[in-house]
Amino acid sequence: MIRLENVSYFYDPQAPPVLSEINLIFAEGVYTALIGPNGCGKTTLIKQVNGLLIPTSGSVSVDGMLTTDTTSLREIRRRVGMVFQNPDNQIVGMTVEEDVAFGPGNLALPPAEIRRRVVDSLGRVGMTGLEKRAPHTLSGGEKRLLSIAGVLAMDPRYIAFDEPTAYLDPPGRRRILEIIRRLRDQGIGIIHIAHSLRDIAEADRIVVLNRGTVLAEGTPAEVFNQADMLEAIGMDFPGRSR
Repeated sequence: MIRLENVSYFYDPQAPPVLSEINLIFAEGVYTALIGPNGCGKTTLIKQVNGLLIPTSGSVSVDGMLTTDTTSLREIRRRVGMVFQNPDNQIVGMTVEEDVAFGPGNLALPPAEIRRRVVDSLGRVGMTGLEKRAPHTLSGGEKRLLSIAGVLAMDPRYIAFDEPTAYLDPPGRRRILEIIRRLRDQGIGIIHIAHSLRDIAEADRIVVLNRGTVLAEGTPAEVFNQADMLEAIGMDFPGRSR
């Protein structure tokens, strides 16, 4: 379980907080979507859950380990994978298989186990057969799949996705959303930052952020029933015209 307790975060102490008194829980096997207008703190929030950012006040714990405990950060980051909006920011290998093997290799696993993880992870995202391809020759959608495979190779309990369908065509978008649903069904906790409400209709839970605070949370039906609230903060609500 990932637990955020009274989390506030400032980039600039002279400016308003980016996050203010956030209390949230993310559980294994639960698909949570994070929505809200640009600048509301969504990306800052997910960077808290694996220690990329440390709260200015409050605490974040992952399966009982505090992100402020530097001795736990390596294990926290193994358990909580991050898929960034721009996959080029996390692709490091010269080939597809080298890139997926990079993380497990840093865990000092036996070569046979690293190979098993590479094969399994590429299979789970539908990239079997592309092992020798150079990442720069991949399409945008394939790069997104590669970044997911690299995270899966670390055997995470939770994965945070930052707008994973951005700039993809409809088939690529559907492919990513199907992978997210399948990972949830396999027991992985999903945190999905989304811009399109259509992308998160199958989430278990939606958290609405606005100006660094939790404005609302509930099932998709409960949140979508608050269409006026969503439109008031600038969210495009499917099926309604302004």
